[in-house]
Amino acid sequence: MRVNQPAGKYYKTDYLRQLCDLWDFRGSGITNMHGSTGGIILLGTTTKQLEEVFWTMTHDMDQDLGGSGSNLRTPSDCLGQSRCEYACYDTNALV
Repeated sequence: MRVNQPAGKYYKTDYLRQLCDLWDFRGSGITNMHGSTGGIILLGTTTKQLEEVFWTMTHDMDQDLGGSGSNLRTPSDCLGQSRCEYACYDTNALV
């Protein structure tokens, strides 16, 4: 399963804890953080667990899910001044 990264690729620890706990419970516990698709890849589960994972992520974790297929790369945004000295706008101040 692929989960899009949050804005700026900055994670809160409680979100990562929830995600890892969910995947330990419903999947294999194996992840690939920011693989070739740019998102979080959750590896290894059974078909019966998929709907349970979708429900938990969309309703309990407020995570947007979906896919773009092979025609569109994973959307991303500017990391701002936290990682780019040439940034013209402080994107972290938007929060």
